[in-house]
Amino acid sequence: MLDREGFRPNVGIILLNANNEVWWGKRVREHSWQFPQGGIKYGESPEQAMFRELEEETGLLPEHVKVIGRTRDWLRYEVPDHFIKREIRGHYRGQKQIWFLLRMLGRDCDVNLRASNHPEFDAWRWHEYWVPLDVVIEFKRGVYQLALQELSRFVHRTERLGTARQANGPAKLQAGLDTDTDAEKSEIEIAPAIVELPAAQDKPE
Repeated sequence: MLDREGFRPNVGIILLNANNEVWWGKRVREHSWQFPQGGIKYGESPEQAMFRELEEETGLLPEHVKVIGRTRDWLRYEVPDHFIKREIRGHYRGQKQIWFLLRMLGRDCDVNLRASNHPEFDAWRWHEYWVPLDVVIEFKRGVYQLALQELSRFVHRTERLGTARQANGPAKLQAGLDTDTDAEKSEIEIAPAIVELPAAQDKPE
């Protein structure tokens, strides 16, 4: 499904944890890293497509996240000809994307890179918000920069809200943490790390 200018409607996803770090995925059998993204199917709204792609690429369900922002308009990038299938060259130019900013409500163990039969990622980690664009494929870097800049205002807003809550008194970071031992366990579970798919499993096609 292309628009009149040859761009395919698409969604991009920036997922934040409690430390305002972003979910950063390594593409299968490649050395490039990126955010989850995918096309909008006929009849889908951008938000419906976002939740479908989120589950397919990360295994996360709507109850694992909260939407805290999105870009106002489409952000476009063109794909170089040598990445485009020969039969659609001259018609397809690239992607136009609506980007969503999500807050992770679930746990790291809720992530499942094999939620679909064709995984996009074989490893992931949490990274500081301003990700290094030199590890992103070159033709996507401009859109990444624009999306991160536009959505950063929502990150700063949640930081201010968090500061205000702390000023009004202490609050538990996670429901059900009643003891120091439970809190320590929670910190261990969400500690930043690269999480890889088990090598023993069959590789995707």
